Amino acid sequence: MSALKTRNSGSSRNDGEGSVQVHLDPSLKLGTAKVFAVYGKGGIGKSTTSSNLSVAFSKLGKRVLQIGCDPKHDSTFTLTKCLVPTVIDILETVDFHSEELRTEDFVFPGYNGVMCVEAGGPPAGTGCGGYVVGQTVKLLKEHHLLEDTDVVIFDVLGDVVCGGFAAPLQHADRALIVTANDFDSIFAMNRIVAAIQAKSKNYKVRLGGVIANRSAATDQIDRFNERVGLKTMAQFRDLDVIRRSRLKKSTLFEMDDSPEVLEVQQEYMRLAASLWAGTDPLIAEPMKDRDIFDLLGFD
Repeated sequence: MSALKTRNSGSSRNDGEGSVQVHLDPSLKLGTAKVFAVYGKGGIGKSTTSSNLSVAFSKLGKRVLQIGCDPKHDSTFTLTKCLVPTVIDILETVDFHSEELRTEDFVFPGYNGVMCVEAGGPPAGTGCGGYVVGQTVKLLKEHHLLEDTDVVIFDVLGDVVCGGFAAPLQHADRALIVTANDFDSIFAMNRIVAAIQAKSKNYKVRLGGVIANRSAATDQIDRFNERVGLKTMAQFRDLDVIRRSRLKKSTLFEMDDSPEVLEVQQEYMRLAASLWAGTDPLIAEPMKDRDIFDLLGFD
């Protein structure tokens, strides 16, 4: 497990703060691609957001790679129409001799040419998700898959404390946070802001902005953004067509035309164009946990 080591609190803390730190291989670089890491509370819609954003980038003519970083390994199933084998599953079949693998063993074609990879994860309680992400990036580099890629999207698991959460921050240019207009989602967003702030001391990653999901209103998100220094880049209402797209194993770009579908497609295309053009990094200051209770809610 050369791609990941842990450091005890008694040693130097060059990689953020904390009692146990994840130390990632600094040689694992993603080349010239623009790299985005999508974060948010578990179940908030990160995979739906990531997959449709990947398609939007592909509609702009970009070569896109989406990497699912959750042991649930369902990040790309609307793109591929199935749960593809994970990198860890495939590596186990060759006793972790990566030189025996072919590209098509772990990279799968998705809708409109999006390349799909599911990192997977170790069995529960037996390992670190950060190691899995590191091995996935290493494998992609060994097979030269990152050299001709324009955009890489990491769809990251929701647990802030896990190495699997932290590992994509080594590679990302911008971190995007998916949230809903409710207390639990915003509370999780605040924790994510704190984690990204810590990692930005040593990595190039910066906050890119907020994606409001399943939200007709954004008053609570707006209140939090104004307080900490964030801004909302896109908003998706709680539309039934989005729920149905998941059930149909389809992206929103494959659904039958309707005003709602067109609305969502246009918002994703606008978001992709904005991200490709480049966004200024946001300097946010996370709140104390108890202060969020005082900030949010209805008067």
